[in-house]
Amino acid sequence: MENNENKAANREAKGQAVEDNTSSLNEKDVHDADQHAAGEHEHDDEDEALNLTGKAEEEETWLSHWPLLTALVILIVMLTLEYGFKYQPPFPINLIIFLVAFGLAGYNVLGMAWRKAKHFDFFNEFFLMSVATIGAFSIGSYSEGVAVMVFYSIGEWFQDAAVNRAKKSIKALLDIRPDKVTVIRDGKNSEVDPKTVKVDEIIQVKAGEKVALDGELYYDAASFNTAALTGESKPDTKRKGEKVLAGMINLDKVSEVQVKALFKDSKLSQILEMVQDATARKSQTQLFISRFAKIYTPIVFALALLVCFAPYFFVDAYNFHQWFYRALVFLVISCPCALVVSIPLGYFGGIGLASRNGILFKGSNFLDVMTKINTVIMDKTGTLTKGVFKVQEIKTAALSKEELVSLAAAIEANSTHPIAKAVVEYAGNQDKSVKAENVEEISGHGLKGSVNGKTVLAGNVKLLKKFNVQYPSEVDNLVDTVVVLAVDNQYAGYITIADEIKEDAKEAIERMHSLKLQTVMLSGDKQAVVDKVAKTLGIDQAFGDLLPDGKVEKVQGFKNAGSRIAFVGDGVNDAPVVALADAGIAMGGLGSDATIETADIVIQNDQPSKITTAIRVGKITNRVVWQNITIAMVVKVIVLVLGAGGVANLWEAVIADVGVALLAILNAVRIQRMKL
Repeated sequence: MENNENKAANREAKGQAVEDNTSSLNEKDVHDADQHAAGEHEHDDEDEALNLTGKAEEEETWLSHWPLLTALVILIVMLTLEYGFKYQPPFPINLIIFLVAFGLAGYNVLGMAWRKAKHFDFFNEFFLMSVATIGAFSIGSYSEGVAVMVFYSIGEWFQDAAVNRAKKSIKALLDIRPDKVTVIRDGKNSEVDPKTVKVDEIIQVKAGEKVALDGELYYDAASFNTAALTGESKPDTKRKGEKVLAGMINLDKVSEVQVKALFKDSKLSQILEMVQDATARKSQTQLFISRFAKIYTPIVFALALLVCFAPYFFVDAYNFHQWFYRALVFLVISCPCALVVSIPLGYFGGIGLASRNGILFKGSNFLDVMTKINTVIMDKTGTLTKGVFKVQEIKTAALSKEELVSLAAAIEANSTHPIAKAVVEYAGNQDKSVKAENVEEISGHGLKGSVNGKTVLAGNVKLLKKFNVQYPSEVDNLVDTVVVLAVDNQYAGYITIADEIKEDAKEAIERMHSLKLQTVMLSGDKQAVVDKVAKTLGIDQAFGDLLPDGKVEKVQGFKNAGSRIAFVGDGVNDAPVVALADAGIAMGGLGSDATIETADIVIQNDQPSKITTAIRVGKITNRVVWQNITIAMVVKVIVLVLGAGGVANLWEAVIADVGVALLAILNAVRIQRMKL
């Protein structure tokens, strides 16, 4: 029940589509606008620090940070004079020089501390650093005070750069939607906004151009790069009538596409909305760290005060200057920025890594969920199989295979049933002159018609029984769907039709088993068909003859037994089970909108092998996040103890703090570069 409540909370109303959000979120908040204008970056988990839809930040260069770089040069020169040449400018010249460097390095931090203090917010890293550095100046430790501010600001710089890099890795998706599209109206080509194009209009896509709207290829064949949607760079050849999606790139020649969905309803728009929403959904670890930082910081302030004043009651030769300095060291090293920034950055990197591999996580919380999965339950049709019927076997009695196929195609050409289409497609360019006449559909049985003066029956065994046609008993034992033919009431043979297993389905099951995952398949098909597919793929358990409520019952049974379940499906009837599972995964290419909407994770290229890829992304992200937590906490505790004991000075404190923050950030950024 708790899991379902959490999932329900995660699926709150999303508001407007991405294209509507883009403009409105640019002016999201006056406070944020002021903050960005000042070049400041606040690591407040409640703010949208990783907002994808706001206006892109201006490209930063080294020169844009000239105040900080100037302060660093001044610090190096002054330290060189002091320790290299044993010379120190007389007071107050040295104080003025260090104050200039301090102002150049810390004006952003001091400004943010002041703005927060005006709202009675004193327990934050900016106020903490301001107190520590001003305190250092008050006791004459000018160089150390400047050093703390300079290195802290350098750390902030690198943190901002890492965050911006993470934003850009996913924000690049926004650039794959064309601003203009060529539509053919009244025989003329017109360049218009994609939002104005209506369903069934024809758009023209030139070679090298991106498709702007979902539709079907209008004529001929064309090759498309689908990497933006699926993560696969291999060209995909589409033929007339096949689906073409927005974001695909036309590779070879001018093509025409008949629009089948409005701009706001395209798969690409849905992807972008999912990615945007994902950044707003926090993992349990992120939420914990956010709450932890709000409690941790005031505790640190209290402990720093104790370090400074408590020894007065216990130490005979109490020296305020000495203990005040130790309290400053304590404050510097206690800064929680390494955790507050690197952890959400790690999850953001995980979402980016997954999206580059054609997998969309709808929230960082689902990255954590995937690490706990021990059972993967899959639908059959459209998930492990292609969902497209193909002719598997042709068995004849008196006719040749070519004659049997020709007769079957002539009759089945009069039906729109998927099985009939499979037979006609298989016949291809065989003798088109063979035509069926007086075709009659016998509901639930098949078709009856006349071909070249002969009466032809094409359907299931019930059709032959209806007309008292004798046929071999082996036909009744066939597992696959079968089209049985009779000519002039004489059995002529049969054609078996089956849904093709996806090329990577067996590999997907093998990968799951290598991860010690239990594999289960559910299907509405007859048990014999399900058992055959399960045996071919090596699936642990398989259940057939299931209606949607039967699938729900099976999944609930596994949950009651203590399994952590990922359910993978694509059909409308899979939506209830997807919602019930700990992690609901939808096949996004052929999947129904209802299932994609309900799912927590979407696989864009419909490959079942991506299931284990999603699990790997979750585990990689989780491992890096906990590495960062462990490193940061261990180093901080050690230096906090050393600082309170007088062993560590301000130099060591700032190097430890900035060093740990940079190490954690670099570790988090590493996720984005990983190859799966």
